[in-house]
Amino acid sequence: MRELRSSSFWRAVLAEFLGSLLYALLGLGASLRWAQGPPNVLGAALAFGLAQATLVQALGHVSGGHINPAITVAFLMASQLSLPRALGYLLAQLLGALAGAGVLYGLTPAPVRGTLGLTALHPGVGPGQGTVVELLLTAQFVLCVFASFDDRHDGRPGSAALPVGFSLALGHLFGVR
Repeated sequence: MRELRSSSFWRAVLAEFLGSLLYALLGLGASLRWAQGPPNVLGAALAFGLAQATLVQALGHVSGGHINPAITVAFLMASQLSLPRALGYLLAQLLGALAGAGVLYGLTPAPVRGTLGLTALHPGVGPGQGTVVELLLTAQFVLCVFASFDDRHDGRPGSAALPVGFSLALGHLFGVR
């Protein structure tokens, strides 16, 4: 509980809030249909992936750049994160995503707003199938994050942010339809 009294803990929680706010704002904003026609899945996937990569790069040194509750839970389960920090991150991520969606809602004209990027299962896909797809895509994302931040790969050139962003974009490209 001593961790709760440190300024680095609260900076990290604030970074997760800000990262989740920006992630929701940018990703959902790119998912809106500003013009007639079919939704642009590639644009939305790239927006989510680039937002994730950018935020991991910008905030990773402060909080680890989780931005996503699945990553926080995975790090907790792998004993890479303390319970108080995980709970702080999860609360900050939830509130940040709600704030980002709220800002987007306030900035977007009603005719464009629609469902604000809410997705639903394709009519031919059942809830069980959708759950399995979501689990598989989350697993590939979590595995990519763990591999990208593995200390044993220190000598490898490049940043962890890029593969994390690409992994998220890949998941969107596969799973959105």
